[in-house]
Amino acid sequence: MEAYYPVIIKLALGILCLVLQINLMGKGNLAPTSAIDQVQNYVLGGIIGGVIYNEAVKPLQFFLVLMIWTLLVFMIKFLKQHNPYIKRIVDGKPINLVVNGEVEVGECLRCGISANELMFKLRAIGIYEIQNVKRAILEQNGQLTVIQYGDENIRYPIIVDGQVNQDVLDLIHKDIEWLENRVKEETHHQISEIYLGEYISGELRLHAYKK
Repeated sequence: MEAYYPVIIKLALGILCLVLQINLMGKGNLAPTSAIDQVQNYVLGGIIGGVIYNEAVKPLQFFLVLMIWTLLVFMIKFLKQHNPYIKRIVDGKPINLVVNGEVEVGECLRCGISANELMFKLRAIGIYEIQNVKRAILEQNGQLTVIQYGDENIRYPIIVDGQVNQDVLDLIHKDIEWLENRVKEETHHQISEIYLGEYISGELRLHAYKK
């Protein structure tokens, strides 16, 4: 029975580390919204699964590895939230696959999206003709967001985590100066102080960080 004690201890440490990451960083690990979130899950699972039965790795060493990985994940998340350039490098950015009824073939090929896959994604949401698509955007998690001609509401955030979504500004034919002025008029805040901003039916709906 004593031979199983290190395995039990490692398993308990792995579960505690998982709980710690979920509580420190939210539920994003359970429903990844970007590739890096999914990789974090794979690496953590690999660390736990690959070490738990390895007798050469002691529980203390295993604990230190888990803490180092948790610290790295926390640092990446913090930097992503406070630096748009790091966020773009780590998560990438949404990519326009279709603009004003025209397929951006170069972007599709760069993302590894074949014509068959593109049409399959569009058919899955009830769209059968490219010319009906005003904008088709490939999200960081691989999902496709589509805006059709005739859509009165652009169901897409214009400000996220204090950062401007330039694609939406281009879509509504506005610039960042216009957005800054509207945010100041309505909330007396800077854009960096806005947690979430939506543009719906020509109106801004802003949710500021609580001071």
